[in-house]
Amino acid sequence: MTSSDDRSGADGLHCRNEGIRTLLAHFTEGDPEQVLRIRDILAELQQGGFGVFLFVAVLPAFIPIPGVGGAVSGPLMLLIGVQMMIGLRKPWLPRLIGDRGPRRSTTRKFVGKIAPLLNWLDRLLKPRLGLLLSPLPARMFTGLLLVTTGLLLSLPIPFTNYLFGTILLLFALALLERDGALMAACWVMGAACVGVFGLASGELVELLRAMGARLGL
Repeated sequence: MTSSDDRSGADGLHCRNEGIRTLLAHFTEGDPEQVLRIRDILAELQQGGFGVFLFVAVLPAFIPIPGVGGAVSGPLMLLIGVQMMIGLRKPWLPRLIGDRGPRRSTTRKFVGKIAPLLNWLDRLLKPRLGLLLSPLPARMFTGLLLVTTGLLLSLPIPFTNYLFGTILLLFALALLERDGALMAACWVMGAACVGVFGLASGELVELLRAMGARLGL
């Protein structure tokens, strides 16, 4: 059963942007026990594409249990990022992933938690700077940052899940609302995280070295 606090947080959203408004309505209105399969969400919100998939995939990153969020969201980020890097226009879903998803009660709690951020961003978001979104090089660079941030999210780096999760959420909103200005900000934040937490700390380098060893490289 959804708590009154979660309900009031979700009901306090008044988004003017159609992409966010439609997605949040799907997440908050209806039977709280219904399982929202990722395949069904993408089918009903086709215009959102990778933005919708990314929004759903980032949910586990905000689970307040060390290791759990990264173990789920990290691989999903890799799947999304790789598909963008190879130039896919729409997400491809393996059946194992497509047939799963969160309950609406879970998505409603998540929406309630991020309601203040969404209300603030909704006043700023608008379609602009399409050159940072649509061309293949831009999509490939976005995909690369999603892959590297997803790898960092998968690593046991203390106190970073919410940080990486918030950045990935901003990526999702930039894609949903076709906002190139927000995407540019996401590029800067994503690259900074890779530089600070990945390369400077050596965590990402060690992970890539271990993966290369397993592949015999």
